[in-house]
Amino acid sequence: MLTILGFAMIATFLVLIMTKKMSPIAALVLIPALFCVAVGQGAQLGDYVIEGVGNLAPTAAMLMFAIVYFGVMIDVGLFDPIVRGILKFCRADPMRIVVGTAVLAAIVSLDGDGSTTFMITVSAMYPLYKRLKMSLVVMTGVAATANGVMNTLPWGGPTARAATALKLDASEIFVPMIPALAMGLLAVFVLAYVLGLRERKRLGMLTLDEALAREPEQETVSTGAGSMRGGSTGSTGSGGSGGEDRLRKDASASGGGTGTGTDADPAADPADEADDDEFQGLDPNRPTLRPKLYWFNAGLTAALLTAMIMELMPIPVLFLLGAALALTVNFPHMPDQRARIAAHADNVLNVSGMVFAAAVFTGVLTGTGMVEHMADWVVGAVPDAMGPHMAIVTGLLSLPLTYFMSNDGFYFGVLPVLAEAGAAHGVSPLEIARASLAGQALHMSSPLVPAVYVLVGMAKVEFGDHTRFTVKWAVLTSLVVLAAGVLFGIM
Repeated sequence: MLTILGFAMIATFLVLIMTKKMSPIAALVLIPALFCVAVGQGAQLGDYVIEGVGNLAPTAAMLMFAIVYFGVMIDVGLFDPIVRGILKFCRADPMRIVVGTAVLAAIVSLDGDGSTTFMITVSAMYPLYKRLKMSLVVMTGVAATANGVMNTLPWGGPTARAATALKLDASEIFVPMIPALAMGLLAVFVLAYVLGLRERKRLGMLTLDEALAREPEQETVSTGAGSMRGGSTGSTGSGGSGGEDRLRKDASASGGGTGTGTDADPAADPADEADDDEFQGLDPNRPTLRPKLYWFNAGLTAALLTAMIMELMPIPVLFLLGAALALTVNFPHMPDQRARIAAHADNVLNVSGMVFAAAVFTGVLTGTGMVEHMADWVVGAVPDAMGPHMAIVTGLLSLPLTYFMSNDGFYFGVLPVLAEAGAAHGVSPLEIARASLAGQALHMSSPLVPAVYVLVGMAKVEFGDHTRFTVKWAVLTSLVVLAAGVLFGIM
């Protein structure tokens, strides 16, 4: 019964958020509460929630201070050289922009933290997607999938969990997996190229010089047009029409001007004007830049990442110290510090609130025993004839299981059972551990991953829209990793 109710709870949650009947934070709280009562354990709900909050509190703290730290680093211009390089490559071409998104997300993912990756990637690429009316779910989908592949780095989490659960060395798991993971990353770049070509066909393209030269005109026209600010809607043609023609068509279609782009509509949407402010996220003239402190900030970030990799302190403590030091050195005056904290307060509140809401979901799943029963059912459903192929079975099961439960639940609850079943048929625990990493491309879009809410929140994309678009591509990428592992004899 607990198995059925567990799957029913997850299915109910996903249906409600994908159909936008409930917000993710409300669904994460109310659905598990109702199912906890349904299994007759309503009296223990408080204990389950407190336990879940306790387990996720370090994650919430890490995300809160990581957002502040990297928000400050973005403000002061630490990542501007990387962003300029990516943007120079993109040249306002939709195809290059999507590929650039994948490249940037993959590079920044080297720090092992998904929230950091998404903050930097969205801050850099969001203005281009909005300016050219590109689909924002393409940006979130590509970024999440690229980060999912890179999440398998030993300091990213899953590899360390697999090594701990099976008492193996993390390097023995990860190093042989590099060719398969490289194929997965290549698949992400190919996906980005294909999606970019689709966007180019839908929107046409401008050169970077043309985009910059017409930026004032674009802002005026978009203010009058209203729909110009849309993320994934409002294309004016499916062919390769020029950017100027698109702008003029948008203006005339909405009554925003006569085609010259010089007069703004007095009935312009104030939200659109406010949107223009967000285009200054990487403004080269923003007052928060601290060019004289560039090498200090670079050194501080390198030291922070090194300390994370060497596990000198818990990650939440490192980010807390780093955020305090970055604020103090870059903004020594209290009003400036308060302004920077306030500037990132929305993201901090949204993400931390989502994490604590997710604690209700995971607390009920674990406390009621649903996760354990679901895992036992899945393992028991594997036919004996598949025993010699338990590595492949593990890889396939990692897709749905790491999506529907936390990495902790999968690696510490399910993986040992799968390794035990594989050992009975002569399959090495190392092969089982490597195969378990295949589903990480999909895992990063799971509603139980706090970082994904940073991504969709900053990109202003509905979680349900992101899920519908991304899941199929993430599954394909995960299958590429698994197939490459089998082909190369890794598992």
